[in-house]
Amino acid sequence: MTYEYLPRGVCSRRMIIEVEDDKVVSLSVEGGCHGNLQGVSALVKGMKVDEVIERLDGIRCGAKSTSCPAQLANALKEIKSNA
Repeated sequence: MTYEYLPRGVCSRRMIIEVEDDKVVSLSVEGGCHGNLQGVSALVKGMKVDEVIERLDGIRCGAKSTSCPAQLANALKEIKSNA
């Protein structure tokens, strides 16, 4: 299933996340640091949702209280709670 998430407090504007069988199939991010987010997208592909959440939750970007990876973790938590 494909989900759209609007991150808060970061430079990225939208995340499109495809999850099947409790694994991340794909991630596309609009806005933000393009190269870094392409890397994050490649790294989480095929990972279990809980593992992505565990690894990325709480990461900060500079002085911000969150980051694009942390927002991905939040999105995945939201997806799990609505499943």
